[in-house]
Amino acid sequence: MNKGILIVLDSLGVGGAPDAQNYGDSEANTLGSIALACEKGLANKGREGTLKIPHLEELGIYEALKLSSGVTINGARYNTGAYAVAQEISDGKDTPTGHHEIMGIIDRKGWYRFENVEPVFPKDKIQQLCQRGKIGGILGDKHSSGEKIIFELGESHLKTGFPILYTSADSVLQIAVHQNIFGLNRLYELCQLASEIFSSLRVQRVIARPFLGNNKDNFYRTKARKDFILPPISETTCDRIISSGRRCFGIGKIGDIFANRGITSSIFGKSDSLLFEDMLDVISESMEGDLIFANFVEFDTLYGHKRDVAGYAKALENFDKKLPKLFSILDEEDLLIITADHGNDPTFRGSDHTREQVPVLIRNKNFRNKNYGLVNFADIGATMSNFLGVEPINGTAIR
Repeated sequence: MNKGILIVLDSLGVGGAPDAQNYGDSEANTLGSIALACEKGLANKGREGTLKIPHLEELGIYEALKLSSGVTINGARYNTGAYAVAQEISDGKDTPTGHHEIMGIIDRKGWYRFENVEPVFPKDKIQQLCQRGKIGGILGDKHSSGEKIIFELGESHLKTGFPILYTSADSVLQIAVHQNIFGLNRLYELCQLASEIFSSLRVQRVIARPFLGNNKDNFYRTKARKDFILPPISETTCDRIISSGRRCFGIGKIGDIFANRGITSSIFGKSDSLLFEDMLDVISESMEGDLIFANFVEFDTLYGHKRDVAGYAKALENFDKKLPKLFSILDEEDLLIITADHGNDPTFRGSDHTREQVPVLIRNKNFRNKNYGLVNFADIGATMSNFLGVEPINGTAIR
């Protein structure tokens, strides 16, 4: 046994979810749509040509795409990699639900999601928030995407000082304010309060969405986003790793996703590119039996939600270029798993996540280059548990 590295490429689904129609996502296929758009010359902004991800190809990502949805890409490499495709069992298509299931929690009940009506939030909850948060009122109170609502209501926010509240298809309440005028600490305090008030409804997370600028022509969201997520509903693999005397390092927003439970320490990067370098440092300094658990969120936040196909493709290519650095510091005994938590097809309608299956790419001397079949999200965590000598919570180790 050596160390485990679990990397989540946030939103890199591969289509094919058998229950996608229940979420209105039957045709969604994040990787497939991106690769096909590149093949057709429809993703040439800032890059050009076919999707160039040779190291992910070597790990079997296109085999996983084919297994999940039947989509094949001209010129892609096949018959390579130790790969599987994972289906989510829990109700949802969001980051916390996906990560929690990977770490052993199967939640068929699901979290509360707001109906698409206006006003969307319960009046009594908003009254509590205004009174206890000492704010004179709110703006928004509806379903929207983050940048759209800032452009729509940002100037009204500057005039009134009222925070902008909105939601999406996920179990989430998002609060947007001007970072300098409203204040970052005040925003975080308001989000923590909102999380407490809405927890009785089982609203899974509240997200602080600070922005800067002085009018709708130059508003932009800053990097000071913060997620306030209800703790996992039961024990996770991370908890068991910590209980066994080992360490679990959270890279990116992993700490937030698990409400910092079962996480030894967290590292946040100003960008995914810088975060990758931080991850390499943590891996190099880690010890036998440690888990390095990373989430790279910009695929989702900067490109999936914004329906930016070319941007998503370029981000995948940039990630792929960094993989040799990762491979160079891994021992053959180390277990590397690269996967995802849901989909966010940048060619799909709307701006929400999409219910999809995800690739599972495995690199370890004991895993042969072959198709390990269709598995569940919890099997990913069970595989890592088995490797680290910790009893799995749910799922069966991939063998």
